Amino acid sequence: MPVSRSLIAPTANPLLERALRDKLKRRSDTVGQLGELEPLAIRLGLIQNSLKPRFRAPQIALFASDHGLAVDGIGAPNQTSTAKLVQGLLSSQLPVAVFARIQGMDLNVVDCGVAETVAPHPRLMSRKIAHGTRNCRVNMAMTLDQAHAAIRAGMEIADAMTGNLIACAGVGVGSHESAALVLSALANEPIHNLVTTPIMVPEDEARLMMVLQAAQVRHRDLSDPVEVLAAYGGFEIAMMVGVMLVASSKRRLIMVDGMPACAALMVAARIAPTVTEYCVFSRSHGHPGLTVALGLFKSLALLELGMESTDGTGATLSFPLLLSSAALLTEVAEGEDAGPSQPADMPNSGPGKL
Repeated sequence: MPVSRSLIAPTANPLLERALRDKLKRRSDTVGQLGELEPLAIRLGLIQNSLKPRFRAPQIALFASDHGLAVDGIGAPNQTSTAKLVQGLLSSQLPVAVFARIQGMDLNVVDCGVAETVAPHPRLMSRKIAHGTRNCRVNMAMTLDQAHAAIRAGMEIADAMTGNLIACAGVGVGSHESAALVLSALANEPIHNLVTTPIMVPEDEARLMMVLQAAQVRHRDLSDPVEVLAAYGGFEIAMMVGVMLVASSKRRLIMVDGMPACAALMVAARIAPTVTEYCVFSRSHGHPGLTVALGLFKSLALLELGMESTDGTGATLSFPLLLSSAALLTEVAEGEDAGPSQPADMPNSGPGKL
């Protein structure tokens, strides 16, 4: 892979962490404890390698693709086509686009492999690998060349970023099931736990499990993360893998929202385990499979609002929490010493300097 694990530095820094804790303790002596905002603030400082973490040009990217698995009738009946969903995102007809705008997040939709042609738009990034993947029940969803091409495209997207935060989410018919297959294979989690819900009709559940288990039998001998990705995944998952690898190598914060983004992170973490240190999680819907997926990373979402919305919506609503956590370290109270950006014993340089 073009990005090796050695290029993604661990965020651990005992000297900086001690300085961050001391700074928060001085603040809490006057304003009190602020719960989970404080450890989050420490994580932000460690990621940015700074006592004063700040966000520049925050971005949310929604990666869209169709999945050949959908021909087997999986997913909710009468669900919106991926192309129509993309058009709704681009025309700000969906809450995620509105929330992104009011939070000051730059939203882009990436056409990774939408089956239909999507009309050009200023916020549309056309990176189509193919018009949807193949049906993983009967073949590899992608060729290895296609998987690597999609990962490289994601790397190029992240490399061109000007900001230091990117929220990632995947959308498309069949995306949840495809992502669940990737997670199941790499984390040894029963597929049933990732795709079923208590309200599913028994006949629909039986059909879904028959399709997914047939796909698992076909690809049961695969263990390499990119081969597993190619067997089950979507182009949107592969592109997010590339984004996550490069973004973390540049010490940028990654917001992970939804099952496809979790699957991408699982693949990326198999390539470079330290990528997870640069991630926080959000959620936009209450599917129990997503709770299981978050548990694979021993994490919880920043917010639990009981939404049933498009992936990415939770990230836009969670962003103010990140701003507030960073403000604990960056905003100066009246009469308070502004202080340095780095502990005295650390060189005031490097990728974390702002």
